Amino acid sequence: MTSSPQSLHRVNYAAPRSFGTLLKANLKETLFPDDPFHEIKNEPISRRFLKGAQYFVPIFEWLPKYSFKLFKYDLLAGITIASLAIPQGISYAKLANIPPIIGLYSSFVPPLIYAVFGSSKHLAVGTVAACSLLIAAIIEGKVNANDNMPLYLSLVFTATLFSGLVQTALGLLRLGILVDFLSHSTITGFMGGTAIIICLQQLKGMLGLKHFTTHTDVASVLRAIFHNRKEWKWESAVVGIIFLTFLQFTRFVKNKKPKLFWVSAIAPMVTVIVGCLFAYFAHADKHGIQIVGHLSKGINPSSIHLLNFDPKYISAPIKAGVIAAMISLAEGIAIGRSFAIIRNEQIDGNKEMIAIGLMNIFGSFASCYLTTGPFSKTAVNFNAGCKTAMSNVVMSICMMLTLLFLAPLFSYTPLVSLSAIIMSAMLGLIDYDKAYHLFKTDKFDFCICMAAFFGVSFISMDIGLMLSVGLALIRALLYIARPATCKLGLISETGLYRDVEQYPDANGIAGILILKLGSPIYFANCNYIRERILRWIRDERSLTISEGNEIEFLLLELGGITSIDITGVETLLEIRRCVEAKGIKMILVNPRLGVLEKLMVTESIDTVTKESVFLTIEDAIDACRFSLKCSDQMKRENLAIV
Repeated sequence: MTSSPQSLHRVNYAAPRSFGTLLKANLKETLFPDDPFHEIKNEPISRRFLKGAQYFVPIFEWLPKYSFKLFKYDLLAGITIASLAIPQGISYAKLANIPPIIGLYSSFVPPLIYAVFGSSKHLAVGTVAACSLLIAAIIEGKVNANDNMPLYLSLVFTATLFSGLVQTALGLLRLGILVDFLSHSTITGFMGGTAIIICLQQLKGMLGLKHFTTHTDVASVLRAIFHNRKEWKWESAVVGIIFLTFLQFTRFVKNKKPKLFWVSAIAPMVTVIVGCLFAYFAHADKHGIQIVGHLSKGINPSSIHLLNFDPKYISAPIKAGVIAAMISLAEGIAIGRSFAIIRNEQIDGNKEMIAIGLMNIFGSFASCYLTTGPFSKTAVNFNAGCKTAMSNVVMSICMMLTLLFLAPLFSYTPLVSLSAIIMSAMLGLIDYDKAYHLFKTDKFDFCICMAAFFGVSFISMDIGLMLSVGLALIRALLYIARPATCKLGLISETGLYRDVEQYPDANGIAGILILKLGSPIYFANCNYIRERILRWIRDERSLTISEGNEIEFLLLELGGITSIDITGVETLLEIRRCVEAKGIKMILVNPRLGVLEKLMVTESIDTVTKESVFLTIEDAIDACRFSLKCSDQMKRENLAIV
């Protein structure tokens, strides 16, 4: 009888790593996947300290190299985004139902904090419409801004503090993975739905309404608009349409000729200035066109004493803070990465979380509400040629000068002009092309997008967000609970084993069924994996019996299984018992380190036997063919004796 062939490739049965080693390795991969300190491992202690300071406080890295040549670009960019920050600050503060001056305050302190701790060269700091409306919608569930503005404002500052604490904690604990649960489909749908309800809410300013609803859903907003139709002012509507047409025309010019981006960038400021002049000389407030009202001079006063932790109200700022923290992080980090990729650069998501969190914490102490990196302002900053975060410092200085000397001039700003600015910005957030692309390429992602869109539009912002995230989690759980398996066959021209469904020309091996498992084996998918493997065997036997062949070996290719739990180990042993009862021998191929260690520490490898574990499919098939040859020889000898 021929002896068994010796494999050229042997499985490494080294002693399993200790629990401490495994824990350290897993934590490193989970929390430090980018290995941020690899450059300073072999450096002297003093050098490590310097590099560590530069890592945690990025301004220490770029400021010593800063030059006047770079400043020329940052100065232009900073002045440009400041011209956009003034109208946006006033507009979005109005959207959050807080005094307009708070919007200007929010573009002074936070940009300075971000310039110190932020890692993006292009991100421009400011308030955003979605979070402004979200905070207002949640807090007004507890306190009406019109009835008790001091209490309402204190809860807004408290919500901003909670947002900053959550964001900073996520960054320090390097838990940016949590933000990834807000998928691109969810963000697309959420932004689109938010844009719809914000545009509808701006009809209050466009039509000059004095009474409105605190609800954000489409039905409530439309009901309020038509219920108060006696308050409609045609003068206000005409002025609003003129401003909106002008703003949309400048966006059209920018899209047609990208080099003229500055036309669209200064358009909101032009709208505010023209609106102020019109309101002042035409006495617009006497013709039903409402104006912003008094804006006092002076930089940010302290608001630490205004933070409110009263148990009666605390649930609202906590809820608003946590949800707004996640949304603003997802938006800010995604936008920062998008513009960094254009320049073939990288930003650290965890450092961005810390920077955004710190600027919201300090902002809540200085009469600011939630800020992040809005797309419109960042795009203007990028196109204006910014080179470093110094552009945020320039913008902050411009805002300081505005607060000290120019703020009262903006008191004549017509509310209708702010409504037009907000509507114009929101129309650009409805990404029809992206939604259509999702529909054409991935129907489930399209459903996730639509859940956010319709949930935000017709129910509420937080419910819409939760519906979309819930669908995304269900999809992820389906991937985990129903992992892919496939039958492998040999492509004779290449000598490779590939999925027979993907490559119909791949041929099976007589007497051998080769299956590839493609995901970790956990308690959640063990039953499915067992049933799917047994079904593969059943279907294969029904085919091979008709051809006169019988399955004698089951090869499980485990290269795609990165980990396995105790339930998974028991499942493998159960599969082995089931197939052996059918006269089939189970063989494991290419088990990964984590899987092999778990089999060894549970002593399951002794049950399976080391002779049934191979490094490659070729080695396993050679051994199986040897066994099949010996089996055929014994059958022939038995027949000869009979």
